[in-house]
Amino acid sequence: MKLPKVHSLQEIANLLQCEFVGDALFPVYGMNEIHVVESGDIVFVDHPKYYDKALQSAATIVLINKKVDCPEGKALLISDDPFRDFNVLTKHFMPFVQSNVAISASAKIGKGTMIQPNSFIGNNVVIGENCLIHANVAIYDHTIIGDNVIIHSGTVLGADAFYYKKRPDGFDQLISGGRVVIKDNVGIGALCTIDKGVTGDTTIGEGTKIDNQVHVGHDTIIGKKCLIASQTGIAGCVIIEDEVTIWGQVGTTSGITIGANAVILGQTGVTKSVDGGKSYFGTPIEESREKLKQLANIKKIPEILKKLK
Repeated sequence: MKLPKVHSLQEIANLLQCEFVGDALFPVYGMNEIHVVESGDIVFVDHPKYYDKALQSAATIVLINKKVDCPEGKALLISDDPFRDFNVLTKHFMPFVQSNVAISASAKIGKGTMIQPNSFIGNNVVIGENCLIHANVAIYDHTIIGDNVIIHSGTVLGADAFYYKKRPDGFDQLISGGRVVIKDNVGIGALCTIDKGVTGDTTIGEGTKIDNQVHVGHDTIIGKKCLIASQTGIAGCVIIEDEVTIWGQVGTTSGITIGANAVILGQTGVTKSVDGGKSYFGTPIEESREKLKQLANIKKIPEILKKLK
């Protein structure tokens, strides 16, 4: 997430009421999670296990809960609770703005686009030309939709990321300040849910078709011309490359990559990254040919046991 304007390290520290290490005029351009950070971004870290990863990341400002040696060319914001203060920044720079109309006045809707009754179009939403938004679709703030997109009834674009920190008295949510971006010629079925990024974009690539009742988690990137069948659940921060086919009731873990032209057969649990151009099946996931051989061999066990008696 890029800030509306460049801020200084001193300005951000004043906002958070925290100490800082570095030049007071050190420029701050944005804030992001560690998997999408760029130079000029703030990243937060609150566990020693991940200090090195954050300090060596592309981020140039690290919001951290301990004063440590600052790498050259970077700056630190010292906070007693980086998770809380990252939320403070999101609330400040991307606050929730209530809308009391079905289609926000700030929304931009392209020529030839049809919006059926009882749909909600939030603040600063952009919808391209010749789209069809069926009844009872909810499109949250800042969502970007390309041309020739079809979205069926009951689908929700832009709900919050499922991202929590456990506290002694319950769970704190990491507030989502990202977006959903839907490219041209995408088809989305009924009752789908596509969560916005925490700080970046959840992206559905050009020409991809998504069946009914599919969930896509925060910051996931789906490539071009993919097919995703019903009741699939895709976790956050997943990368699905171009022309992947995912059949029904597939589930994935977070932070993995599915290579281009892969085929994931139904009811597979994608527990790790997999190469493109192959077919996969089972939980834990394996190449389908090998997995089916294993299942065939399992069926032979009773016959083998009989022979051993």
